[in-house]
Amino acid sequence: MIIDCHGHVSAPAQLWAYKAVLLASRGSHGRGGVKVSDDEIRIALNHSEIGPKGHLDALAHHGTDVQLISPRPFQLMHSEKPGKLVRWFAEECHNVIHRQTQLFPNKFFGVASLPEVAGEPIQNALPELERCVKQLGFVGCLLNPDPYENSGVEPPALGDRYWYPLYEKLCELDVPAHIHTASSRSERVSYSVHLINEGTIAILGLLSSDVFKDFPKLKIIVSHGGGAIPYQLGRFDAPSLRGRGATRFRDQLQLLYFDTVLYTAAALELLIKTVGPDRCLFGSECPGVGSAIDPDTGQTMDHIRPHIEKFDWLSQADRDKIFSGNARKVFNLKI
Repeated sequence: MIIDCHGHVSAPAQLWAYKAVLLASRGSHGRGGVKVSDDEIRIALNHSEIGPKGHLDALAHHGTDVQLISPRPFQLMHSEKPGKLVRWFAEECHNVIHRQTQLFPNKFFGVASLPEVAGEPIQNALPELERCVKQLGFVGCLLNPDPYENSGVEPPALGDRYWYPLYEKLCELDVPAHIHTASSRSERVSYSVHLINEGTIAILGLLSSDVFKDFPKLKIIVSHGGGAIPYQLGRFDAPSLRGRGATRFRDQLQLLYFDTVLYTAAALELLIKTVGPDRCLFGSECPGVGSAIDPDTGQTMDHIRPHIEKFDWLSQADRDKIFSGNARKVFNLKI
């Protein structure tokens, strides 16, 4: 079985129109909502929006059996004001995802986006997380470590006590957080570069703190292979950068999980050999960058499974962990 832990919603156009109205009116016309039929939701999942195939066709082509879907992070506007816009839009994204999980119960599981608002306490985002898990059956959430969206204001590091109410709630609900940045307001640093930078900063903030001592049952997944960490490990493993204690940074990485949304075989090999197959969850973000073609394979770049299958140094048991076993455990999937 192939379980893709990193997918994003393919939504009807009404969801994006709703966001445009919120931004244009700044919420002065009230909350409103997204009104779509089941057929319109099905059409969105079959329409080619980003890659060469529609969402369901792409999953079938890649052999993906189950996918965990969340809102599209770059759409989440965590730095917008007033904060109610962020919350309303997140709630509507979640409602659409929930309906997709109901229409395709053997294909999709929901993952929430925390409605984080830059400058507000993280506690404000927790009621929606609780609604998604307890009422909508979602199995995890996205965590944006920079709700200011690279605007020049620095957020607290993930080891800061600002985030502790979230960690406590995650442990209470027994769901993981999947670190994934949202937009970048910087003209100098694109969304993709910001994603790599923040993944790196997030790991350093967590592993140089007491978070995992204080929350030993906390489950954290880092998107896109962990930013720059696996590829600059020699620098981070230097004694002066290990944080507290003498534990090697490489060993501390065992406190985290990593998805495999990397687009070359060399990067995937380095990640798996660095953190081990027990800490890797298959993810492809498909459809995501499907319009780009890998010149070496002729496949769309989100077709990651063939790379892992060709690693002859991986046992079948380890492949099974990466493709499905680790996701079942971390997300408590009842499949």
